[in-house]
Amino acid sequence: MYINSGYKNNSFLDFKDKSRPLIVGSCGTYRLSSHLRLPTYRPRGRVDFQIIYIASGRAYFHFGSPEDETIVTAGNIVLFRPKEFQKYEYYGIDKTEVYWIHFTGRDVKNILRKYGFSDDRRIFPVGISLEYEHIFKRIILELQRCQDDYEEMMTLLLRHLLIIFHRELSKEHKLKNEYLDREMEMAEAYFNENYNRAVNIEEYAASRGMSVSWFIRNFKKHAGTTPMQFVTSIRITNAQMLLETTNYAVNEISRIVGYDNPLYFSRLFHKLKGCTPSQCRKERL
Repeated sequence: MYINSGYKNNSFLDFKDKSRPLIVGSCGTYRLSSHLRLPTYRPRGRVDFQIIYIASGRAYFHFGSPEDETIVTAGNIVLFRPKEFQKYEYYGIDKTEVYWIHFTGRDVKNILRKYGFSDDRRIFPVGISLEYEHIFKRIILELQRCQDDYEEMMTLLLRHLLIIFHRELSKEHKLKNEYLDREMEMAEAYFNENYNRAVNIEEYAASRGMSVSWFIRNFKKHAGTTPMQFVTSIRITNAQMLLETTNYAVNEISRIVGYDNPLYFSRLFHKLKGCTPSQCRKERL
């Protein structure tokens, strides 16, 4: 196993310090190969904040309780806040390499929020980058050398790290939003083209590689209505147009817009428009 670390004032004790907005306490790296297992167990957590970046392999975290296990793979960071339960392990078989940093200060919460670290998350996908490793190594070196103004330098380096994490998180969020928008627009177009057929929401979601619940939830966020409500609205709107502009019988209009049961169509039309199809046609005359 390879280990390299540095500690402020050469103290291994965690500490809380509000004399400045942001203060680095310690930083280090572990790289496992032959070492079978490296566990950490802090039932009461620490008094400072901690970021763990998984550079390669994977790590096994137990958030909240020792029984629950979450596997965090390379390209993710884990954020622990003060006094949070900590239990995690690294294994040599995974060839795991991690970088970690502890920090404190009077404005840490706001700084983290500013850089995209929301209060309700512990795991953040930032990708794999040698730039991250380079900054971590610089901080370790500053802690080991203790040159002039090294505390200020460490703070600047940590902010640099948080900024490039934020850029990657923003990119991830943007790509995710672009994907969602594209998928939901495609769904709207599909429903517009096929509203008068037997639309099966489950089959459509499966055809796009989505779970039904995920698709319905995100479609509603995008369109303001569920997929089936969206289809129903198109059907009834087109039915009203046919009632007002053609002489087709109500039964025929029902079939045209996708309803084989005219009675169900009439009830649904009345529910949404406040009048029956026949009443709607009479009002036009």
